[in-house]
Amino acid sequence: MLIGELSRRTGVSARSLRYYEAQGLLEARRGTNGYRAYDEDAVASVRKIRALLRAGLSTDVIRQVLPCARGEQAGFDWCAELRAILDGEPADLDEQIEALRRGRGALAGLPAER
Repeated sequence: MLIGELSRRTGVSARSLRYYEAQGLLEARRGTNGYRAYDEDAVASVRKIRALLRAGLSTDVIRQVLPCARGEQAGFDWCAELRAILDGEPADLDEQIEALRRGRGALAGLPAER
């Protein structure tokens, strides 16, 4: 399928799909015309990528985690590599949450505009 169809089927923009490919998260073949062609399993892969991004993982981490994702569901086989990669992620997310709270507090302390 071409990038436009993958975009329609997943609700993800073509620009994002190209970004995922550039980051090594998604594979596409190139036709003789230069157009990207995706396999049917790209739909499930894009859904998993989106779920992992929503969970707060970086594309670097997702690139490592994605090979453990199997099947149509957004589930994962808990391979040893996946466990090792994700062990530090909750602490990283806690740090990000705390930084956002500090930023929110700083914004809340600004005087109201008159």
